[in-house]
Amino acid sequence: MLLSHISLQCNDLTASAAFYDAVLAPLGGKRQLDFAPHAIGYGSLPDMPEFWIGLFDSGEGFREAHIAFAAESRAKVDEFFSAALSQGAEVLHEPRLWPDYGPTYYGAFVRDPDGNNVEAVSFTDE
Repeated sequence: MLLSHISLQCNDLTASAAFYDAVLAPLGGKRQLDFAPHAIGYGSLPDMPEFWIGLFDSGEGFREAHIAFAAESRAKVDEFFSAALSQGAEVLHEPRLWPDYGPTYYGAFVRDPDGNNVEAVSFTDE
C-alpha cells in the first residue's frame, strides 16, 4: 500500500472527534491514539492509525478534502450514513450504487463538521 496515513485539520477537534467516533465505528475504525487537544488517530489495524484529525493551527482559509473509507458491505455503508445523520452531518449523496465508478460501487457521501466530503464505499455485491 502506498498510503501510510492521512490527516485533516479541524476547527473544533471535540466536534470532529464525536463525528468520526460515530461514523468510523461501523467500518471497524476506532480511536487508537489521543493527543487531544492537538490530534487524534483512528485505525482498523492494531496500533497503526491510518486516519488522523488535528486542530487547525497552520495555513489560512479552507480547502475541502475528500476521503473515502472502505466498508466491508453495503449494510456497513448504510450504518455509516445513519451514524453521520445522527451527528447532524449534511447529506451530499444518500447511499446508492454509482455505476459510473464501477458495477458494484456503493457509496454514501456526507460533510464532516469542517465541511470535508467524507464517503463510505463498498465494492461488494451485497
